[in-house]
Amino acid sequence: MYEKIPFDIVDEVLAIDGGSTDGTIEFYKEKMKTNKKLKLLIQKHRGRGIAFLIGAKHATQENIIFFSPDGNENPYDIVKIKHELEKGYDLVIASRFMKTAQSDDSDDPVRVRKMGNLFFTTLVRLFWQIKIHDAINGFRGIKKEKLLKLNQDATEHEIEFQMTIRAAKLKYKIKEIPTLELERIGGARKAKTWRMGIRFTKFFLKELLKGKKFLSKR
Repeated sequence: MYEKIPFDIVDEVLAIDGGSTDGTIEFYKEKMKTNKKLKLLIQKHRGRGIAFLIGAKHATQENIIFFSPDGNENPYDIVKIKHELEKGYDLVIASRFMKTAQSDDSDDPVRVRKMGNLFFTTLVRLFWQIKIHDAINGFRGIKKEKLLKLNQDATEHEIEFQMTIRAAKLKYKIKEIPTLELERIGGARKAKTWRMGIRFTKFFLKELLKGKKFLSKR
C-alpha cells in the first residue's frame, strides 16, 4: 500500500503508529531515510480518534487528508480529495454509498454495518439539513483551520462522525466524491457492529444536546 501513495502531489505524510509489533515502525524508519516527506509519530494511547487528533496537531499544511492503509481505502482517491479541497471545500468525504460508489461488505454478508452507516447518516441529514451519503467514512480531507475549530474530543471510532456533525453545525462547505472501497487486507475489523451501534447512538444524542457549545472550549 505504501508504494501506491501519491507522494508526488503531497507535501508531507504523517505515519501514526499505535503500538504495532509487526515491523511497521521499522518499515517506516527505513523509508524515512530516502523519503524526506515521511514522518513517523508514535501514538502512546490507543484509539482511532486519538490518531486523528495527533495528525491534526502535527500537520503543517493547510489541507489534511486522513488515510488508513488497511486496504479498504483507495489511495488513488487522495488526488481527488486534494483537488476538491483546493477548489475551496472545507470538508471532503470519500463516500461509499453514492451512485457508482462501493462499500466492502466481504466480512459483513448481511450488511448490518452498511445499514447502520446509512441510518446514522440519515440522522445527520435530517437534523442538520445537509445532503450527504456517508457521514462516517474515515477517508476524508479537511482544511486544518476548519478542523481545529471543531475542538474534537472523540477518542475512538466516533471521531469521523463527530467531525461530520460539527462541520454540519457550522455550515461548512462539504463535498463528497464516490469511492470504491476495496477488500480489507489489514486483518479483521476489531470493532463489533452491535457495540458500535450503541456507542454511536449515545454519541449522536450527546452531540445533539451539545449544540455549538464546543466552540467555547479552550
